[in-house]
Amino acid sequence: MQDPCGTLPGPPSELRSGLSEAEAARRLATEGPNELPTDRARSLLEITRSVLGEPMFLLLLGAVAVYLLLGDAAEAIVLACSLLAVVGITVYQERRTARVLRALRDLSSPRALVIREERQRRIPGREVVRGDVLVVREGDRVPADAVLRECVGMSVDESLLTGESVPVTKGKEAAQVTIGRPGGEGLPFLYSGTMVVRGHGMAEVLATGSATQIGLIGTRLATVRQEPSPLQRETRRIVRILAVAGLMLCAVVIALLAVTRGSLLDAVLAGITLAMTVLPEEFPVVLTVFLALGAWRMASQGVLTRRTPAIEALGATTVLAVDKTGTLTENRMQVQVLEAGNARGDLCNAAAEIDATLQALLGIAFGACERDVVDPMERAIVNAASAFAPDAIARFSAMKLIREYDVSADLLAVVHVWKRPEEDSCEVTAKGAPEAIAALCRLDAAAAGELRKRAETHAREGMRVLAVARGSVEEASLSEAATGIPLELCGLIGLADPVRRSVPAAIAECYGAGIRVVMITGDYVETALAVARAIGLDIRGGAISGPEIERLDDSGLVRRARAANVYARMVPEHKLRLVQALKADRAIVAMTGDGVNDAPALKAAHIGVAMGSRGTDVAREAASLVLLEDDFATLVATMRTGRRIYDNIRNAMSYLLAVHVPLAGMGLLPALTGWPLFFFPVHIVFLEFIIDPACSLVFEAERGARDLMRRPPRRPGEPLFSRGMLAFAALLGATTLAAAAGIYGMLLGTQGEEVARASAFVTIVTANIFLIMVSRSRRETALTLALRPNPVFFAIVAAASAALALVLYYPPAARLFRFAPLDAGSLGLACGLGAASVLWYDVAKMSRTGRPGADKQA
Repeated sequence: MQDPCGTLPGPPSELRSGLSEAEAARRLATEGPNELPTDRARSLLEITRSVLGEPMFLLLLGAVAVYLLLGDAAEAIVLACSLLAVVGITVYQERRTARVLRALRDLSSPRALVIREERQRRIPGREVVRGDVLVVREGDRVPADAVLRECVGMSVDESLLTGESVPVTKGKEAAQVTIGRPGGEGLPFLYSGTMVVRGHGMAEVLATGSATQIGLIGTRLATVRQEPSPLQRETRRIVRILAVAGLMLCAVVIALLAVTRGSLLDAVLAGITLAMTVLPEEFPVVLTVFLALGAWRMASQGVLTRRTPAIEALGATTVLAVDKTGTLTENRMQVQVLEAGNARGDLCNAAAEIDATLQALLGIAFGACERDVVDPMERAIVNAASAFAPDAIARFSAMKLIREYDVSADLLAVVHVWKRPEEDSCEVTAKGAPEAIAALCRLDAAAAGELRKRAETHAREGMRVLAVARGSVEEASLSEAATGIPLELCGLIGLADPVRRSVPAAIAECYGAGIRVVMITGDYVETALAVARAIGLDIRGGAISGPEIERLDDSGLVRRARAANVYARMVPEHKLRLVQALKADRAIVAMTGDGVNDAPALKAAHIGVAMGSRGTDVAREAASLVLLEDDFATLVATMRTGRRIYDNIRNAMSYLLAVHVPLAGMGLLPALTGWPLFFFPVHIVFLEFIIDPACSLVFEAERGARDLMRRPPRRPGEPLFSRGMLAFAALLGATTLAAAAGIYGMLLGTQGEEVARASAFVTIVTANIFLIMVSRSRRETALTLALRPNPVFFAIVAAASAALALVLYYPPAARLFRFAPLDAGSLGLACGLGAASVLWYDVAKMSRTGRPGADKQA
């Protein structure tokens, strides 16, 4: 067989020996690994340093110093131990979050076969270095940019770089000295991330990592600054407002107490305590923890999160634009129809049976397939032949393949010539595009037209159609071109990529959630519409083809895209225009993609979703999410998770706003009324050990409302801290403050400071527990929520109750907290007031049930 590629200059000995291990190690150390740059992970020391700079840490440290100056060593020791616990928990949590996010970004590079020291070695793609000799075969993904030194019949799919679906052949030596741009026919260059679809060869690596064509695009994408999400911006704004207001309030309290009570240290201690009650340090923690744990939960569903703010954006998605192949379908071609003359066989089910004529057709198609199958359509034919025509497999196994005529731009067909050792004549098998096979069979116009009509009928049913032909020829009379061999038409084979079983239900769920689904494919319009009908997609708006998009201006595309949900014959440039048109029409767009040229569209979409199993590193760099299984149902489940996470963040923030009102109020009231100080730092630390795990674990673990996917997406720009939410949170906090202040003021004059403080503290702790419960949902009542499993909530209730009993009834702890033991009546009164101060919210919930817009309140 002739070598269509030729051999480029290069000493054969260098190809045989390759680099030495020592030289490869030196280049790896000098030039770096063959991978795209990623964000550097923060060290443990850096995390600890950032924690030590947190305002809450500094306030606690200040309180320890004041107690030491006052000579109260016991208080100082307790606070110092609490300080170490807070630092340890925070460092562990940040470290765990960092590990989770690094693991989510860790997509392993492809492995490579290289020659080193005259031996072939399989190594991780990241260890390939400049100068390595690669051995590439059909089905391999190229790990680095390289120049071919030897090759036989090689074609490479460069669509990930060029967007062109037709593989390019690799030809003889080119005039270029340095590697050129991808996409040219007959050039000897290979590019990282592309796929060898035919042939084999040996290549010398010219560039790795960021220096490759993929790397250059990836590096540019990596330098694009990621803007904070609306939720992050809103949270930071609220935190700044509350922090400034709290610090100003603290300054006023310190000045007021210093003047009225004459002790500057006591005034500073009271000011520090008030600052600890007002400072909303939990807000950014909630956001970080919820999104990090949400990313971890989504990873268990097969979705990796590269940018956690995308998680909360999922809840606002109004348009979901997805690839057909591999996402809506199984990306597994399957023979569905055989047709030979008047005989027709349907192979859609395993119990199908076909007659001898169709078995022969399938056998001839098998003979026109490669021996080592990579092409998905050939794999489908081989699988069908194994099941329905095993005799044909045995027959061709006994023959020798002596000649191959590969697909070319002039002839979209494959022709194989087979020969038995004892025979002079050869059997010829051919398969390809119907028009190409019609030309090889020399059909007249009428017969060719009939063949084309039958093929179009199958294409409208969503199939890829191949024609099959056979012939006989003497070996000595074989011509240089397949067109010189006489062939006879055998029939047609219809193949299709089966729709995933889970897709129709997932489409219906999207429609129920108010999410429009748009299908994008490179297939023909008829095929796309057939698949759309099979999955239940709304096709009343018809289909738009890529060429039609090219003819439309931007405003025309916006108008046309409002109704059409099917987009066929699309290339990456069309995807970008479509995303921009949908965004111009005020849609919130999530889009899937897998190629390098998809990166701009993924970046342009509000939420870019890269395909994990068939996508490139550059697509992943541009995307916010990576879909490991390329399954549409998984993506829909992720959107459900995104809605749940946003609801839970909102509920947690509402709880935090409410719980800080009584804390700040009880810290401020004594300064205004002349009462004894109610809070000391140890009380705030106690409450923080309830508040912190509650807001970051209890709410995060909530499963979400049953109607998550039966309500429309939230409005773009809808604030997290809506006026309704702020009003209800403030009212809940105010009623809790009233209950605590009432019992404190009432008991101060009758039972003394320590009993009053203990009773008011029990009221606040009880109200806190009930506040956690009722804040878990904006719709369901406390009774319903109490029955809903949430192990973290019940663990916090048990721990808080045990700790409260300890500080009330264990004398050393009670003295530290300045408490006196409570009798049953006082304890019951305090607990009852705390519960009643919150449970009115359930009445408000029930009064809103069924009212339009009720879900937007609170």
